[in-house]
Amino acid sequence: MMIPACRLADLPRGEAIRLDIDPPVSVFHTDDGEVFAIDDTCTHQDASLADGWLEGCEVECPLHASKFDLRTGAVDAPPAKLPVRTHEVVIEDGTIYVQVSTDAPNLPPCVASRLAGGPA
Repeated sequence: MMIPACRLADLPRGEAIRLDIDPPVSVFHTDDGEVFAIDDTCTHQDASLADGWLEGCEVECPLHASKFDLRTGAVDAPPAKLPVRTHEVVIEDGTIYVQVSTDAPNLPPCVASRLAGGPA
């Protein structure tokens, strides 16, 4: 599924936006001008990575400082152990589009339970 995120001109370098889909996705515009999309939820606990700190091609979770590589989704610092899912980004006519991955997301238990309709 291809989702329009925003106009590239509306996402300054060094910033991120959150797409409120299930599960949420973050779109990052690095200082070098690259654009990446990953699942927004830290795999350790329910924290928005769009609210984290972007440095190069890594984002640091604002809750417990786990770091994720925006290119691969790999976790580079604990306490998170599982990677985040990455998504393809297409920029067409000045608009950022996200092609949502069909792979299963790695969500923390509290989020996975909520999305499945269980207790929060």
